[in-house]
Amino acid sequence: MFVVTPAYAESNPTEGTHSETGAHGGDAAGGGVFPPFDSSTFASQLLWLAITFGLFYLLMSKVIVPRIGGILEHRRDRIAQDLDEANRLKEEADNAIAAYEQELADARKKASAIAETAREKAKAAAEAERVSTEAELNTKMADAEKSIAAIKTKALADVDTIAEDAATDLVKHLLGGAVTKTEVAAAIRSASGK
Repeated sequence: MFVVTPAYAESNPTEGTHSETGAHGGDAAGGGVFPPFDSSTFASQLLWLAITFGLFYLLMSKVIVPRIGGILEHRRDRIAQDLDEANRLKEEADNAIAAYEQELADARKKASAIAETAREKAKAAAEAERVSTEAELNTKMADAEKSIAAIKTKALADVDTIAEDAATDLVKHLLGGAVTKTEVAAAIRSASGK
């Protein structure tokens, strides 16, 4: 800051007016010096520099630095909280993934056990069906064999009668004579070897 004394202000009436045509560095013809470089004002300039510096230092140390420190502390606390929250969420996510993988493994084991049980049940049912079908077929076969044996026995029993009737009819047609059933039966027995 620059202080102008009344004596200085009166000594040069053209000071304070600037001319665009003047050379840089001051008015050489008037002998004027740029006020901050004037040695007569150094003391007041140094005084105002010390006062301004002291006020600025007090302002910085009492107001600005604590506020900036508080802001930095608040940010540090907020970052620490965010990191703690992120770690907590990461642990929860890891636990959830582990639980999911465990449940998935349990579900796979359960599905495998269910599939194995179903396979065993199907195998047992197929085996029971096969045994039942074989038993039914064996029963039908036995019944068929009995029926065939009965038919065969009946047919063999009727063969003699049929042979007797056929022989009687043949003799009657071919020879034109009559034969008794007893004679035909005796002839058939002797021919069959009974």
